[in-house]
Amino acid sequence: MLDRRIIREQPDLVRKALADRHEDIDFEAVVRLEERRRELLGVEDLRAERNDLSKQIGQTIKAGGSADELRSRVNAINEHISAMEEELAATESELEARCLEIPNIPLPAVPIGGGEEDNVVVKTWSEPKTFDFSPLPHWEIGPALGILNFEAATKIAGARFVLTMGAGARLERSLINFMLDTHTRKHGYQEVLPPFLANETALIGTGNLPKFEADLFKTREGFYLVPTAEVPLTNLHQGEILEEKDLPKFYVAYTPCFRSEAGAAGRESRGMVRVHQFHKVELMKFVTPENADNELQKLTSNAEAILEALDIPYRRLALCTGDMGFGSAQTFDLEVWMPGMQRWLEISSCSQYTDFQARRCNTRYRPGNGGKPQFVNTMNGSGLAVGRTFAAILENYQTPEGTIVVPEALRPYMGTPEITPPLP
Repeated sequence: MLDRRIIREQPDLVRKALADRHEDIDFEAVVRLEERRRELLGVEDLRAERNDLSKQIGQTIKAGGSADELRSRVNAINEHISAMEEELAATESELEARCLEIPNIPLPAVPIGGGEEDNVVVKTWSEPKTFDFSPLPHWEIGPALGILNFEAATKIAGARFVLTMGAGARLERSLINFMLDTHTRKHGYQEVLPPFLANETALIGTGNLPKFEADLFKTREGFYLVPTAEVPLTNLHQGEILEEKDLPKFYVAYTPCFRSEAGAAGRESRGMVRVHQFHKVELMKFVTPENADNELQKLTSNAEAILEALDIPYRRLALCTGDMGFGSAQTFDLEVWMPGMQRWLEISSCSQYTDFQARRCNTRYRPGNGGKPQFVNTMNGSGLAVGRTFAAILENYQTPEGTIVVPEALRPYMGTPEITPPLP
């Protein structure tokens, strides 16, 4: 959520941000509501006038005079106060709802653009692998190896679900453990195993609600299945005041992720790319504002370290204003080369949110100099999306014999150097 002072004092900054993001929001209605709210705060002056008149009534009666006129004025003021308080409450409620729909303001370093075609490649690592045979996509490799079963998943749950089995299930588990071990032992993150359900307040805190409710799965009891571990991790310090000396705080969590993919019609539906349930290891940081840029670079590098250890070619993109997520102020996407699909595939999105999420979660820190508590800055990123990493390994490590070479970094977890087809 944006600071109300920015809406009030720098409305042109918000107008430009909305234009750069290509967001169609009635911001002028927000400006009018904020102006009216400020006017209605004048009710405090009426309360003060009423209190003064009440004192005069007491003094007049004590002196033996008539207070009828004063009482009449107090009654009129009370009616005015009641009407203003009612309108103030309604105005505040509508303003709050509209403010929840306003996206974050992009940082100056973010490229201006309308969509993914305007994203900027800022780094590449390793060259895409070449093959002396036609590489297959993972949705053909997996079933042939007996480690992916899309038909069984569809019978159990429906379309856009995946079932791994045998060496496939072990590969997913190995990837999760490898990622968690790397981020905790080498990168200094504290592991968290959070609930996989979250309440409405938590999802408002991350910006998933109210704008993106259609993308979520909701239970009869009113809980939501988490779309990512970002939700519980961001709310880990909801309503708290942290000490500056305890920042930055680094957290990592594995969770299954559940998404309805409400807006995915016509997009890639084969394989493990766009499914309703998948596994992910998420990185999360709480930092002070002055350290945010540097910490985002480190977080992104931590995610890249997994790909480098697995020797999977990737590139880093700076997302443009028109392609960033709702709450993000700056985002770097990591994409891996998929030789079977013949395209780059996003495998991680690393974003900083300035104080956008912290305001929603009311997470602050107390400066070491004893100053007034301030909002922390938050950031997160996939470290990595497990299913897509699984798919990238199948496509990048396939052999002409139909086997999969297990990356060296995973062999201690897998217990084998190769995944082979099942015996006839």
